[in-house]
Amino acid sequence: MTTHALQGSATVPAKRRNRAWAKFRRSRSALLGAAIVLLFVLLAILAPLIAAYDPAQVSFTAIRKAPSMAHWLGTDELGRDIFSRMVFGARASLLAGMCSVLIALAVGVPFGLLAGYFGGLVDGCISRATEALLSIPFLILAIALAAFLGPSLVNAMIAIGVSAAPLFIRLARGQVLAIKNEDYVQSTRSLGASNTRIILRHILPNVMPALIVQATIMIASAIIAEASLSFLGLGLQPPNPSWGSMLNTAKNFMSQAPWMSIFPGSAIFLVVFGFNLLGDGLRDALDPRQSH
Repeated sequence: MTTHALQGSATVPAKRRNRAWAKFRRSRSALLGAAIVLLFVLLAILAPLIAAYDPAQVSFTAIRKAPSMAHWLGTDELGRDIFSRMVFGARASLLAGMCSVLIALAVGVPFGLLAGYFGGLVDGCISRATEALLSIPFLILAIALAAFLGPSLVNAMIAIGVSAAPLFIRLARGQVLAIKNEDYVQSTRSLGASNTRIILRHILPNVMPALIVQATIMIASAIIAEASLSFLGLGLQPPNPSWGSMLNTAKNFMSQAPWMSIFPGSAIFLVVFGFNLLGDGLRDALDPRQSH
């Protein structure tokens, strides 16, 4: 029994992975979410090839022009092509969303693993600090940190990542508490394996599915947070394009040029919608309680 338990503890069995992939492919909403996310990722990667104009190019003869064949999504208050600014702005939003979540994972997961595995004083200190941070609304904390660090995309990503870290601490801790008393963990400990080996080789791989799902959903929240910070002037600075800063400018021309706000706002809605659908699909596919 010990040998079989150890063999199945290091990684998720291939059969379970295949079952999860099959369930994911059967979910139309998950596939739609993946398609939306892939579309925006491709737009961001291929922005220099797709954009017909320099996103910072000013044209005083084309100020606030409505959508046309020359400018598919119209122009802004300085005559800059909105479509070109949007595809380049996708880079900032997606980069901020993904990097912020990576920062949150890098900060939160180790603390969550330590708190859940060792318990006692370690768990008490980490849990009290986590609860204190969770008592502050996510966006408020991100705005405060971004204002303290200074306005830039890098500082915005750090602020969002640190603000999201408590969510991953709590999730990782809860998952470890449910796993650390399993038979295969106890068998590994009885054979003399170190705590580091047990955590990295036997606990972390079994915690990853839940973390992946939460990270996917958190990217959507991070994109909204980045847009909010840019809207407030705490994110990517002009003339570099960002969906949030584009909305900040567009609020002054809602009646004269509504397209200036409609298209960046729609892009934020679609990419967040895509990540939420993708996250829900991954949760359904990776949740062992829904396996048959």
